[in-house]
Amino acid sequence: MNKAELISLLAEQTTLSKKQVEDVIEGFIATVTKTLKAGGEVTIAGFGTFSAKQRAARTGVNPQNPTQKIQIAAVVVPKFKAGKNLKDALK
Repeated sequence: MNKAELISLLAEQTTLSKKQVEDVIEGFIATVTKTLKAGGEVTIAGFGTFSAKQRAARTGVNPQNPTQKIQIAAVVVPKFKAGKNLKDALK
C-alpha cells in the first residue's frame, strides 16, 4: 500500500476528506521526523516505537572489488520496534 492508497482508505473509513487525511499524515510524518532529529522517540501504545539509532563506523568490502577494504562512516538511522498488539495481530 502506498501513501495515496492509505489516504483513500482512511478517508473512506472516517468522516474526513482526502485533503484532511493527507494533512494529518503529512503532519504525523513531519512530527516524527522532527522528534527523531532532536534525538527523541515517538511511542504509539499498542502499535510501536519510532527511534533514531547510531550505527557505528566500520570497515566494509568494496562490492566492485572484493579484495579492497573501505571505511564506512558512522550514521544515524531510523528504527521501528513493533508493539505487542501489532505483533499479536500478525500471528
